[in-house]
Amino acid sequence: MIRVLLADDQAMVRGAMAAMLGLERDIEVVAEAGTGEEVLPAARRTRPDVALLDVQMPGADGLTVAAELRDALPACRVVMCTTFGRPGYYTRAMAAGAAGFVVKDAPPEHLADAIRRVHSGLRVVDPVLAAQSRTSGPDPLTEREREVLQAAAEGATVADIAAALHLSGGTVRNHLSAAISKTNATTRAEAVHIAERNGWL
Repeated sequence: MIRVLLADDQAMVRGAMAAMLGLERDIEVVAEAGTGEEVLPAARRTRPDVALLDVQMPGADGLTVAAELRDALPACRVVMCTTFGRPGYYTRAMAAGAAGFVVKDAPPEHLADAIRRVHSGLRVVDPVLAAQSRTSGPDPLTEREREVLQAAAEGATVADIAAALHLSGGTVRNHLSAAISKTNATTRAEAVHIAERNGWL
């Protein structure tokens, strides 16, 4: 049996995936998690062969959790499963050690097949997403620029961002300016939109 951990913040989606995978004779869902923080303790407790992680979850996102699982339980293979098939997410997932990346609008049988293939040591990637990642190029933002732009996306002012990240207002403005330039945007809002569309945030 292939032991699987499911992590998705939408209970109905998580339940549907668990029920679907439960119909497979060689797959057993041994744990479920609704937040990023729940994944590592559940994985340590149940020792899954494959962790199926949503990219966007409350708290620690799936990309962060993928890296944590790689370090804590290297035998556990990770498949990212998301509604948001964005090139930047794919690139960051592979850098975090994920062995697979599938989108939720794929046919249901593709999910079980991806789990089996990843468990056998292969890499599984949505072909459209792989092609998009080659054409969109790498994430141009630094970690700090990403933090500042993410805070701006959530409506924080320069003063709010400066206080939260322990930076001066001028430094925050410099990071925002760099992010706008690197995304070829003309405004902060456009930079956020471009970064989100590409999965850089």
